[in-house]
Amino acid sequence: MIESKPFPMVVLACVGALFLSGAWPGSGKDPAGAEYLSPCCLTAGVDGQRLYIAEFTANRVAVMDTAREEVINAYELPQPPSGMACSSDGSRLFVTGASPDGKVHVIDLEKGEVIGSMHAGHTPCAPVVSMDGKTLYVCNRFDNDISVIDIESGNECARIAVVREPVAAALTSDGGLLYVANHLPGGPADGYYTAAVVSIVDTAEMKVANTIELPNGSTGVRGVCFSMDGKYVYVTHVLARYQLPTTQLERGWMNTNALSVIDVKKQALLNTVLLDDVDLGAANPWGVVCTGAGTGGYVCVALAGTHELCVIEQAALHDRLDRAASGEKVTAVTSGPDDVQVDLSFLVGIKKRFPLTGKGPRALVANGDVVYVAEYFTDSISAVDLGGSDISQKPVSIPLAPDRQAPTMARRGEICFNDAMLCFQRWQSCASCHPGARADGLNWDLMNDGMGNHKNTKSLLLVFDTPPMMITGIRDNAKMAVRAGIRHIQFAVRPEEDAEAIDAYLKSIRPVPSPFLEDGKLSAAAERGKEHFFKSGCAVCHPGPIYTDLKAYDVGTGKRREKGAKLDTPTLIETWRTGPWLNDGRAETMRDMLKKHNRGDMHGAVSELSEDETSDLVEYVLSL
Repeated sequence: MIESKPFPMVVLACVGALFLSGAWPGSGKDPAGAEYLSPCCLTAGVDGQRLYIAEFTANRVAVMDTAREEVINAYELPQPPSGMACSSDGSRLFVTGASPDGKVHVIDLEKGEVIGSMHAGHTPCAPVVSMDGKTLYVCNRFDNDISVIDIESGNECARIAVVREPVAAALTSDGGLLYVANHLPGGPADGYYTAAVVSIVDTAEMKVANTIELPNGSTGVRGVCFSMDGKYVYVTHVLARYQLPTTQLERGWMNTNALSVIDVKKQALLNTVLLDDVDLGAANPWGVVCTGAGTGGYVCVALAGTHELCVIEQAALHDRLDRAASGEKVTAVTSGPDDVQVDLSFLVGIKKRFPLTGKGPRALVANGDVVYVAEYFTDSISAVDLGGSDISQKPVSIPLAPDRQAPTMARRGEICFNDAMLCFQRWQSCASCHPGARADGLNWDLMNDGMGNHKNTKSLLLVFDTPPMMITGIRDNAKMAVRAGIRHIQFAVRPEEDAEAIDAYLKSIRPVPSPFLEDGKLSAAAERGKEHFFKSGCAVCHPGPIYTDLKAYDVGTGKRREKGAKLDTPTLIETWRTGPWLNDGRAETMRDMLKKHNRGDMHGAVSELSEDETSDLVEYVLSL
């Protein structure tokens, strides 16, 4: 049932006058005490007169009057808001709170107060209300599943497993199918094909009915929405060319940025178009929304890395896709459907990129002809009016905190880390391969030990505490690695203060508690697994508190040129989040890593463990 809790509503006479106290993260403060709002999600009221703004680091939802374009009140929350959905009658707002003990907070918009909360999973986001208003679907990002919640009782009816880190969802007009965007690829990374997928949930059967694989190299999936006529689903993501050596950036050699189109009737991928231009990347596509009637309107995409709104003529897009499908020559590059996802000119003439004043555009919402953009790093909202035949007017910027402080070093580093403007031709940011400063699930040939020797992307958590860097330890420390990344991956020469800011950001990030913990503690199985961790010798190379001895060993996992070479011992903290495992990502599961890819017990003496004992050991390692 819904838990009633008296969270206060705060009426703001002056926008930006209120900030909340508390410890970072999720409080509006970084370690230096600076305060931010960080708008991350948007939703419009059913009458279009109100815009609700989830302010992630301020732990609140702000309410903006769309006519006056100013914030008129706000609701304080106990957790960072990560997603919102309005009830069909517009009387309630459901807000997911991003924490291991996930909640959905219920705001009564008529009473103007938070009336309670409902339980969800680990780091819930992207809530979706059913067509009849009776059911709420919630993506539990780190539980890798969907909560099905009965709204009237507040009880969870079911959990539906999906693939990996569901972050966005959209429901068909009849309510029968829920399209769920999985943020990262699942499975091993050492094969020919590695890509994220879209899970299609049958809401009546409460199970996954179909899975649509995105193109090879798809990762960093962020947004999903339906066309206005419900015939298509649009999905935003990075499209990595990970099988190529990282020798250049031109023409999307390393990372391109994409919009995939799914045919709803066929439940199949129609095609994938590139949002980039021939010599200008459109890094880190995020939110996506459609506006206008049928296919006569626009598909709008927030380009988080280049601080732009990309607007595509929807009818023209589908005309070109249809012509390509029939084998017609559409551009100099495209003469068939297989050419589209490598054609940087496919959208020329039907796409416009609006530069925004704010930084870090993420969520989008359409309110009539106006598209609002949440600008995470500048505590602002942009409004773009797409009504009429001329859409060339500049976006209007609406500050949420006119007196906001200048960013501290760590915050500036977070901005730089996510900013493709620092990169040659804006193709990618650091976050393209390290979303959230973690890993993209792919193998890359960074040529640190010669060409043709791909390595799995590593998380950047605790990098300043765990030298040396890179799997082969080729960089002595994280400071060297950050500067080498700017020079050799971004292909840029930047002021030293940019690198110093990124250093500060990476030092500031903290581990997320494992979803394998129970009430924040080791489960009974993990406690048993802890004993095997020591008995099997795992703790020799992975001693606490950082679970690495900072040394390199040959544990028999090397292949090709690194066969027999000593490889860096990684920390096991947040290992649950960093799969696939081993230097080339060949281990799909932790059990595979311990048993299948552990020749001669060189990587822990586990061959004599029973199936149950192995499961306990896996539980412990994934709980760290």
